[in-house]
Amino acid sequence: MGHIFRLICVLGCLMLLNTLQAQGIDQFNDTTKVYRVELNDGSVFFGTIIARDTEKLVLKTKVMPRVELSHRDIKRMTEVKTTEYKKGKYWFANPHTSRYLYSPSGFNLKKGEGYYQNTNLILNSFNVGVTDNITVGGGIELISTFVTLAFGEFQPIFFLTTKASVKIEDNLHIGGGALYVNMPFYEYNQTSRTGSGIAYGIATYGNPDHNITAGLGWGFVQSEFSESPIITISGTSRFSERFAFISENWFIPVDGYYALYSYGVRFIAESIAVDLAFINNPDIAEFIIIGLPFVSFTVKF
Repeated sequence: MGHIFRLICVLGCLMLLNTLQAQGIDQFNDTTKVYRVELNDGSVFFGTIIARDTEKLVLKTKVMPRVELSHRDIKRMTEVKTTEYKKGKYWFANPHTSRYLYSPSGFNLKKGEGYYQNTNLILNSFNVGVTDNITVGGGIELISTFVTLAFGEFQPIFFLTTKASVKIEDNLHIGGGALYVNMPFYEYNQTSRTGSGIAYGIATYGNPDHNITAGLGWGFVQSEFSESPIITISGTSRFSERFAFISENWFIPVDGYYALYSYGVRFIAESIAVDLAFINNPDIAEFIIIGLPFVSFTVKF
C-alpha cells in the first residue's frame, strides 16, 4: 500500500510540473513586442515570442512561422523599439553617440560600457561608463612616446577625461566635464612636465541618430584659466543604416576668435565606428584645399 501511495505522489508531482510548464509558456506569449535574439554562433533572429519555457524559446519571424531556440544557445536577447525600424528595416543602435570626432556630446555611456579609440594612428584612448551618467577615460600620444624612448626616457604626452551628463527630457541632454593633458617640457637640459586642458559644459538636442551639440569650454594651463571661452558646435545625422554625416567646429579665442571647421562621414557597425573627415579653414585651404585629414577608429565593448 505504501508503494502505491508513493507512486501516486510521484505521478501527481509530474502532472503538476507539466501544468506549471504549460502555464509558463502561456505566461510569456507576446505577439506585440519584437525581439532581437543573438545566438552563440553569431546567428540573429527577429520575431515575436510564441512560447517560452525553461528549456526553449519559440519565435515567429517574418520568414518562418515557428523557430525553436534552446536557452543554452542564446547569447543575448533584447527588445526592438519601434524607432529602430526605418522603412520596415531594422537599424541597430548607433554604437558611438557619446562623442563626435573628438569633442563630447550630451549622451553618455551606460554603466559598464566602454570603447577604445585610435585617432590618426597616434592617439590611443579608452573610455568607460562608471555609472549611467558618469564616464571616465584616458589615453596616450605615440609620437612623444617613441621619441623620448629613443633618448632613454619615457616621457609621453598623456591625457585624462571625465564627463557627467543627464537627460532633461527626451530630446535634451546636458553635461559637463574636463580634459587634462600632461606633457614634457624641456628647459636647460632638464625635463619637467606641465599640465593643461579644458573644462567645459555642453547641451545636446536631438536623438542618438540626429543631434546637435553646443559647448563652452575654458582652457587652462596649470591653474590659470582663459578669460574667454572656446565655443564648439557639433552635429551628426544618420542618413542610412551604415552611414552618418558628422561635423565638429571650434571657435578659439585667439585674436578675436579663430575658427576650425570639420566635415566628414561616419561608418557605423554594431560595435564599430570609423570616421573619415577633414579639418579646414581659410588658412588651411591655402595649402590643402579639402583640409587636413582626420581618421578615427572606435571599437565599443
